[in-house]
Amino acid sequence: MTKVLTAYEALVAAGELRPDPEQRAAAEQLDRLASVLDQPAKTGLFARLTGGKRAAPRGIYLWGDVGRGKSMLMDLFYAHIAASPKRRVHFSEFMLEVHGRIAIERRKEAGDPIAPVAAAIAAEARLLAFDEMMVTNSPDAMILSRLFTALIEAGVTIVTTSNRAPADLYKNGLNREHFLPFIALIERRLDVLALNGPVDYRRDRLGSQDTWLVPNGAEATAQLSAAFFRLTDYPVEDRAHVPSEELTVQGRTLHVPKSLKGVAVFSFKRLCGEARGVADYLAIARRFHTVILVGIPKLGPENRNEAARFVALIDALYEHKVKLLAAADAQPDHLYETGDGRFEFERTVSRLEEMRSEDYLSAGHNTNC
Repeated sequence: MTKVLTAYEALVAAGELRPDPEQRAAAEQLDRLASVLDQPAKTGLFARLTGGKRAAPRGIYLWGDVGRGKSMLMDLFYAHIAASPKRRVHFSEFMLEVHGRIAIERRKEAGDPIAPVAAAIAAEARLLAFDEMMVTNSPDAMILSRLFTALIEAGVTIVTTSNRAPADLYKNGLNREHFLPFIALIERRLDVLALNGPVDYRRDRLGSQDTWLVPNGAEATAQLSAAFFRLTDYPVEDRAHVPSEELTVQGRTLHVPKSLKGVAVFSFKRLCGEARGVADYLAIARRFHTVILVGIPKLGPENRNEAARFVALIDALYEHKVKLLAAADAQPDHLYETGDGRFEFERTVSRLEEMRSEDYLSAGHNTNC
């Protein structure tokens, strides 16, 4: 038993984790990979014959529902591996970077831009660890197979988490036939491990946290901030630098001010006070399992447009079983009390109340509807 499995067993022994056979099996696999990656490079005649290169050890694709401990296991693996150089990055952030590098190579007009981009990335890291592999757009889908084939051939080991099985990536996406070689590559070159047990550990981290806080203000903001960091395991020392994200929706960009491990933070003003539509809210509901929304004001005929957008947002989150944590100026049944539009708001009140229930909070994120 080496460092990764030792660290996992220590957490179980300390009572910080429950015994979980699927988690332990994944920890064992990650432990074996860490041992291989940490072996010193071969020297002598063999190294000279191979030009100093060594084949990339088989990577790992760890997938399962929200809250099953994928990120926790990735944390243990990455923290207890000495292989250098190594890099851990959110998958969407990595792909934005890749597209930027490709654009630079295209301007050079020197041929296929994928090869030099892959070579540059491979020179920077022997291990690439991705959080939350999710493919949502055609540009990513079109390049992934060639990019990752080149990275693996260059000796890079890929370890990634995802909420979806490989076969369900980019499901029903535009020109998906061009993406199928990437799925085949994952299944051929990575060990696919499933974490599909019934326990939602992220739900446990919410504990008795009230998900609808009244009123807006410093106390509610502090509680929601603490909940965000509990849900995402974000290091204390990095809390001033929480990553953001850009979602592409029908050719437009939707900025997500804070985005980490499937949890997003928005203000009501940004999400419902600006010209947004159902497509925006559906993109959010599919992308994130938890949304934290701050600054919800009292609603009425005077801000009817904002109220209509809020209704559409809640409909999307509800249908996809997204957990909602919110700070508002009133409880749901007093949010839109009088005037034209109150009757239509009743369904939203009912949904908001249900979204606070234990049954709803324990349900898995539905990305398929």
